[in-house]
Amino acid sequence: MSAPSPVPKLPVSLAANPKLSSWVRFSGEGGVAISPGKVEIGQGIVTALAQIAADELDVDIGRIELIRASTAASPNEGVTSGSLSVQQSGRALRHVCAEVRQRFLAAASERLGVDASLLGVDDGTISGPGNVRTSYWELAGDVSLDQDATAGAVAKPAATRGVAGHSVQRVDIPDKVFARSRFIHDCALPGLAHGRMLRPDISGARLIALDERAARAVPGLVAIVRDGGFAGVVADSEAAAEAALKALRKGATWSAGELLPDEDDLAGFLKRQPVETTVIDTRAAATTKRAARTLRQQYTRPYIAHASIAPSCAMARWDGDRIRVWTHSQGVYLLRADLAIVLELPAENIVVEHMEGAGCYGHNAADDVALDAALLAKATGGLPVRVQWSRHDEMSHAPFGAAMAVEIEADLDADNEIIGWRHAIWSNGHAARPGRAAQPALLAASEIANPYPRMISTNPPAANGGGGDRNSVPLYDLPAWTITSHRLLTMPVRTSALRTLGAQGNVFAIESLLDEIAALRGEDPIAFRLRHLRDERASDVIRAAARRAQWKPQKQSGTGHGVGFARYKNTGAYCAAIAEIEGTDDIRVRRLTLAVDVGEAINPDGVINQIEGGAIQATSWVLKERVRFDRTRITSTSWTDYPILTFNEVPAVDVEVIQRPEIEPVGAGEAAHGPVTAAIGNALFDCLGVRVRNLPITRDKIIAAMELAS
Repeated sequence: MSAPSPVPKLPVSLAANPKLSSWVRFSGEGGVAISPGKVEIGQGIVTALAQIAADELDVDIGRIELIRASTAASPNEGVTSGSLSVQQSGRALRHVCAEVRQRFLAAASERLGVDASLLGVDDGTISGPGNVRTSYWELAGDVSLDQDATAGAVAKPAATRGVAGHSVQRVDIPDKVFARSRFIHDCALPGLAHGRMLRPDISGARLIALDERAARAVPGLVAIVRDGGFAGVVADSEAAAEAALKALRKGATWSAGELLPDEDDLAGFLKRQPVETTVIDTRAAATTKRAARTLRQQYTRPYIAHASIAPSCAMARWDGDRIRVWTHSQGVYLLRADLAIVLELPAENIVVEHMEGAGCYGHNAADDVALDAALLAKATGGLPVRVQWSRHDEMSHAPFGAAMAVEIEADLDADNEIIGWRHAIWSNGHAARPGRAAQPALLAASEIANPYPRMISTNPPAANGGGGDRNSVPLYDLPAWTITSHRLLTMPVRTSALRTLGAQGNVFAIESLLDEIAALRGEDPIAFRLRHLRDERASDVIRAAARRAQWKPQKQSGTGHGVGFARYKNTGAYCAAIAEIEGTDDIRVRRLTLAVDVGEAINPDGVINQIEGGAIQATSWVLKERVRFDRTRITSTSWTDYPILTFNEVPAVDVEVIQRPEIEPVGAGEAAHGPVTAAIGNALFDCLGVRVRNLPITRDKIIAAMELAS
């Protein structure tokens, strides 16, 4: 007796938001409005979603308008993060559009008297035998989309899709090229006032006294707002707001702050703190072998800033006991939940609307500045207030990516084959986003007169990819392992989600030690990896990158080549990277060659863009980026103190996309960081014969490693 067929299920985002009309609407002018709950943060998601909708509805992509996410109307898809937008929103939208198409074909069949199977759709026009025709727009009044989706809708086979799977121009680029007001930083509402925040330079200090007299004398001042330790100014122009803030700062008295860690002993600091310990995964060997030797190494990465080119910005406007907030937050519904707690309002009195910001790599200060704007706008009598953080604000007070210390012990037999593996991580948690706890996670919530405690960052569960432990379980077929995560229960430096969470640090550690073991064996590092992989898709990306980079080219003096590989979260995109570096006066990454497998690549050019961007950002992290601080304050508060990769330092990046249209798509935004980090570190060893295990890889660290090796 055959097993019963599985009952069809709605995609996760659609099951949570089943109303068809919340996703798709037809306008009388021949347009199609698509309203996803995911947001554009530079990753090109609006283009990929437009391609999916155009395919399933059989309309020209030019007809499609992507509506910005808003709590007033959009489906609640949580937060745009984890490289899940195509996977979650795309899957839901494909199902919705397939069902909408079927419903309209049924209505056309009834109106035209033609069997639905004989009807076709071409750019929204429905036609059949005898030249009978109608359209989505003619039928829009007859077909109600205020219905819940059903599980039976069938999307087109990949082979019949005409738009998805092909590179199309990004739909958001023309506005950006021609300087139309797409970014929140450029939006100017009528009567707009401008706010600035007063915050301490000393970490953890609180405002205990404020002399407002000088600030009140500034022309153009609208209001000074203070609520306990929260303080800011509102003025009729940005210049007046800056002048008022400068005057107010001179009248501020602050308490003592909190002691920050020793920047030069981050690993020691991380290991000395109280922690929550979790065993992430274990594997027991089928047979017990005695280790001939154990290789032990420690790898670290520093705190890393988001370092978006434009600092965070938000606008807010009150209307009685209702408020509208414009923000570049990645999760408008989650932000609304925290705003409701702090403002003591029912959620339905708050509308949070997304606008694009100039770069976002995780939980930066977008949510914090939204609450700042809401609190300042209370004092304006209904005027909208725009709050723009300064570069100093952003680099001092926004959450950072967590520092990490990773220790790996590899037990080797007499032939230097791996017989045991122990991987331990010490790190702050990697997630403190708003809307996920009973207490708000927003900065101002911890400053007001009746403050909420500052949230200690947690880690997402392993089922969601983990946090500090992300990518810590080897994808390689090793006989035994134990993976342990130690999450810090203290947080003197504020941390939350930064692109890849713990994956960069863990992949760097795993791939570096594998290279070291391959070198001990005298085995080619690519052959060594392939020998330990059973997943053919993993092997394919490594082979593709090696072939494209012509691994391994004839070694030249002062150059080196290295490889790195990972599957993001062990469930997402596969990515292999080969780095070519030169190490003369300084380390310079000349070329990065990558291969990536995201399943079905909806927009191959968009996938390449994401891998290129991730590879370049990873290069910047590896060679340059490090949050600097003394024992009292963050000191890397400008581009001078926090250098990033410059244009003339950007390597050539070559990407091959392995297209697999028969496999459900996954995201590409965070796939490259770990492999590129490891590839550069391994190329350094190939070039100079030394390993730097503490990021960033700087000239001083290379010299120290050489001295240690000599």
